[in-house]
Amino acid sequence: MNAADSVLQRSFPTVMVPRREPVGPMASAGERLLVAENGVFLEISLPWISLVRRVASFTAPIPIPYGRTIEHTDLICGRVPEELIAEFVAMARAAYPNETGAWIVWSTGTQQFRLLPVVILSHSSGSLKYDRPELHDGEVLVIDCHSHGRYPAYFSATDNEDDKHDIKFSLVVGNCASHVPSFAFRLCAKGIFEEVERVPDAWYRVSTMAGAV
Repeated sequence: MNAADSVLQRSFPTVMVPRREPVGPMASAGERLLVAENGVFLEISLPWISLVRRVASFTAPIPIPYGRTIEHTDLICGRVPEELIAEFVAMARAAYPNETGAWIVWSTGTQQFRLLPVVILSHSSGSLKYDRPELHDGEVLVIDCHSHGRYPAYFSATDNEDDKHDIKFSLVVGNCASHVPSFAFRLCAKGIFEEVERVPDAWYRVSTMAGAV
């Protein structure tokens, strides 16, 4: 095998799931494919999240001599404080009618979250261009937040393109002048998008007090 393919396969290996014992844990942070009796799964292991998702099923009933696996999500960083959601809603209202953005990051060292505004290059009522903010050592992105000003919260084709390579949660806050804003929230995992039908009630509750316009 040539050197380039060897490097690629080491960075994104494929593992056959054993039948008689659990599949071994990943040796370090990263991604791999699991080939199991019940399909092909993507496994992601990062300091703040561990997850497994099925990405393919077998189209023929051929006997696969491997074990089975299941989807799971382990949010290692824990629950994001509602106060940071309220803080971003206040930012969104202050920027209204323009869009704005921020990251909620988590420190692997201190185990603490913080809200970090992005570096805005340009923004209007329908667009936002920005540079990624600088993180402290040990910090990782957990929630990528942006607002929609006067418009409802939803994920656009531009959002899909921006998010397709990332591993994070994505949050959109819309109707920013309303007493209670609208929310769209999803998990992004290397092109897998899982939208949450309803965000936690606490997010709506704290947002009614977050800098209402």
